This record gives sequence, structure tokens and C-alpha cells, in this order.
Amino acid sequence: MAGSVQILGTGQLIELSRRMRAAGGARLRQNTSRRIRRAAEPLHRDLQQAIRNVQLPGPGRSTRGGPSPTTRPLRATLARGVRISVRQGASPGARVWMDRTRLPADLRNMPWVIENGRVRHPVFGNRRRWATQWARPTGWWSRTVQAGTPRMRAEIERVLRDVRRDLE
Repeated sequence: MAGSVQILGTGQLIELSRRMRAAGGARLRQNTSRRIRRAAEPLHRDLQQAIRNVQLPGPGRSTRGGPSPTTRPLRATLARGVRISVRQGASPGARVWMDRTRLPADLRNMPWVIENGRVRHPVFGNRRRWATQWARPTGWWSRTVQAGTPRMRAEIERVLRDVRRDLE
């Protein structure tokens, strides 16, 4: 699974960045950054929604259950780790990625684990007893990115056309 989606350094973005610097329009740069961020926001929301909807069925062997030993909801915690950044300068562009630093230390690998379908964890926090849960490898990241990237790319190209028109 790719860790991020990037639309960076295309010839159009680099040339546009140079022309915007030459024009000296700080307002134009801010406006462009805002519009590029808006182009990435639907993919950002789709990724967050996809991780919130991933099903993690139990192993099915036990009828026991109980409250979670932690108070944090897994899917919502993972959804908060999806981030957007917009850069200008030498390698301008937009990036949507899973920021591991925004996740608790024990969940840093969980987005990739869920992507592949296998989740191993201690039973109610007991590190001597482990359980494996299988999720259908739905590709919550890869499929969502594959579906959302063309829309993001098309919107960024539209922004570039508008800015190029303003510079001419």
C-alpha cells in the first residue's frame, strides 16, 4: 500500500510556481494553495469515511465479550491520522497521506494491517494471549485512492488553467 497520494512536480506545477514567484503575487499564491487544498479535500474525506466503515469481524469462536480496555474508538482514531498538505516552491503540489505521528504508538501500523486484512492484538490487553481478526482486504486505502485520484488531478488541472490564464 502506498503511504500517500501525491500530485507533485509536474512540469505544469513547476512552471506555474516560477511564473507566480516572478509575478510576486502573494495573494495569487495563497488563492492557488487554497484551491489545490480544496481539490484534495474530497479524497481526504473519502479516505476517512472508508476507514470508518471497515468491518473487522471477530474470530467467531467465542461468545464472551465485554467492553474495550481502551476508551478510544479504533476507526475514528485512524481517520484522524489522514492528512492533507499543499506545497509551493521547488516541488509544488498536493499530498494526502496517513500521518503516523497523529496515531497512538500502539496503532501506528494499524492502517496498513487493516489494508491487508489481518489484525493481531492482545485479548483485552493481556499480552500473553493474542487474537487474530480477519477483515476482508477491502483495500480501504488503495481502492479509495484509485477512485479519487482522477477527480483530484482533474480539479488541480482546472486550477492550473485558471491561474495560467490570470498570469497571461
